[in-house]
Amino acid sequence: MSKNCGEGSIDLSFRATEAQASAGIADFSRQLLSRGVPPEWVDSVKIAVAEAINNVVEHAYAGPKPGMVNLRCRMMQTALEIQIVDKGVAMPGLHPPDGIPPNIVKERQLLPEGGFGWFMIHQLTSGVIYNREDGINRLCLTFDFADPP
Repeated sequence: MSKNCGEGSIDLSFRATEAQASAGIADFSRQLLSRGVPPEWVDSVKIAVAEAINNVVEHAYAGPKPGMVNLRCRMMQTALEIQIVDKGVAMPGLHPPDGIPPNIVKERQLLPEGGFGWFMIHQLTSGVIYNREDGINRLCLTFDFADPP
């Protein structure tokens, strides 16, 4: 895992494996906390970023040879802008899912296994932008928080 942190930003790179992604997300969360980001902000950001990175691991690099994931966070007084970059497979239709949760049936055994991640990402962020250019995926997540720390 490599790091290059400026005063107002966090830059991390790690291989798109479950273990390295988990370690990268934990490191990112620690760095946010060490820079004074309130824990309740960090909790929300961690959930959304973990869902997005898990999608990269499971779908963009769904093969035997995982590539790299780059995570960059720009910190402002009441907002965070996070960019997740990879060279994996493009998102279907070249746009992220709209975040509508799957239909839920009444019996727990019949609940779908997936489909809730993008709903959570959309609920926790104030903006989601995706683009793909020259074989590179860029997912930008914006978090606007009402009160400064």
